[in-house]
Amino acid sequence: MSMTATSIDTTRPLRALGLASGGLDSMLAALVLRDQDIEVHWVCFETPFFNAHRARQAAAALQIPFTARDITPVYLDMLRNPPCGYGRHMNPCLDCHALMFRLAGEMMATEGFDFVFSGEVLGQRPMSQTRNAMRYVEKNSGLRGYILRPLSALGLPETTIEQQGLVDRARLLDIRGRSRKPQIALARHYGITDYPAPAGGCLLTDKGYADRLRDLLAHEAQPLRQDLERLKTGRHFRLDAHTKIVVGRTRIENEQLEATVDPTRDLEIRVQGFPGPLTLAPGNASAEMVALAGAIAAGYSKAPGDRETIVRIEGSHGSRMITVWPLSPSEVRRFLI
Repeated sequence: MSMTATSIDTTRPLRALGLASGGLDSMLAALVLRDQDIEVHWVCFETPFFNAHRARQAAAALQIPFTARDITPVYLDMLRNPPCGYGRHMNPCLDCHALMFRLAGEMMATEGFDFVFSGEVLGQRPMSQTRNAMRYVEKNSGLRGYILRPLSALGLPETTIEQQGLVDRARLLDIRGRSRKPQIALARHYGITDYPAPAGGCLLTDKGYADRLRDLLAHEAQPLRQDLERLKTGRHFRLDAHTKIVVGRTRIENEQLEATVDPTRDLEIRVQGFPGPLTLAPGNASAEMVALAGAIAAGYSKAPGDRETIVRIEGSHGSRMITVWPLSPSEVRRFLI
């Protein structure tokens, strides 16, 4: 999609669609525009890697109309091969931003918004909030001239909306850099006292999660959402090209894993007679891999390590017992993702 200058009906309020993170910056950007009698709405795009929880809370606090949209399929397409590559781990920040602005642009066109805005601050994030990064996002979102960043607008080129005089540029801001002092002062001005500490909130920046995701995408052409959600929990072991198992670490993790079980796809492995983890394996795992998974589960349980242990295997074909020798965590470290 490529935007071209169009006439805007000035007899109605100007309508702006903001990308909402729920952080202080996005809150302030919306309020700066609302001070100009602009009708602001928010959208937050969700995937298994980041959610709309904070944005939903902020929207309720500021009484801003809010939409959350799950974009997992299109996001995964981008994530497999982002044109600008990844950050330190599996975070494709520039292409992530370009995708979200493109999707917001589609909403802008279909739902009657006049421009898109965000709470980005020039120079705050070294990878995604530089001038070059912002130019890349505008070019690749198809929204050149229609992305307004109210907190840093005076340090950036005028947008089409400003050039048309629909937004008063003189009432926008020139916040730059990593200091939070200007935002905190502005929050006081607006009476905002409850806001989250600045944080990325994206699991793709977490090394452990990114390593597990990279392994999943290398072995699954079309991972299900529950596969992506499951990456957040437990120890993950790659036993062979077709077999990955997940071992719970705590009672809470066991419960979280149990909530993701699909009896048509998963095997549940439990040590008998001793406290231990819930272990999940693929339903089509070979007998050899199931036995190895059972031995790993036993090794993480309270079962004695010097004698055979019984584990129960449950799946779509019923329940059975097998006997295994526990493998200690040190013995299976080579399988750990």
